[in-house]
Amino acid sequence: MSSLRHISDPRLDAYLDSARDCILDVGWRRTTLTEVARRAGVSRMTIYRAWPDMGSLLGDLMTREWVGIAAATRVAAADTTTPQGIAAAALSTVRALRDNELFVRIVELDPDLMLPYLLDRRGRSQEALIEILAAEIESGQEAGTIHGGDPVLMARGLMLAGQGYVFSALTMTDDQVSLELLDGQLLHLVSSSLAPR
Repeated sequence: MSSLRHISDPRLDAYLDSARDCILDVGWRRTTLTEVARRAGVSRMTIYRAWPDMGSLLGDLMTREWVGIAAATRVAAADTTTPQGIAAAALSTVRALRDNELFVRIVELDPDLMLPYLLDRRGRSQEALIEILAAEIESGQEAGTIHGGDPVLMARGLMLAGQGYVFSALTMTDDQVSLELLDGQLLHLVSSSLAPR
């Protein structure tokens, strides 16, 4: 029942806002559909008709949040058909995700929620981000600014790198390597991997 259609429905979008606020306050594990309904000012059945459980609601919320961040950072990028433009947009997305209050709260209180998306399967937000990146790579290939190859394969490889920078960057920083220096490596990694050969 749960799908991306919820994101384009203003009424359901408001319910996602209530869920987001609740997760920020008490964490995912302590958030219930009943509490989301209370905060949204609607009946429990109204929420249950949209989402059968908290897992499906969280899936829609994360998809809206992460894809919205990526879309905003891409709009702000100068040109996402060049290796440098895609690298700049990728870094902006990584930084925005790392600093996102919902992401930070989930990682702080319920990090195991992220494990399936890191170890077992791709989620809808990952698929959407790969699709955005693959389209940019394909546009760059058509313009001759990015080397040939399967855009989806290339996007998935960059997605793996990006996930490391989102989830694990702080484990690689210390008095020798700052987060800023590490982020510079992501720029280099993305732009050099896409540059014409």
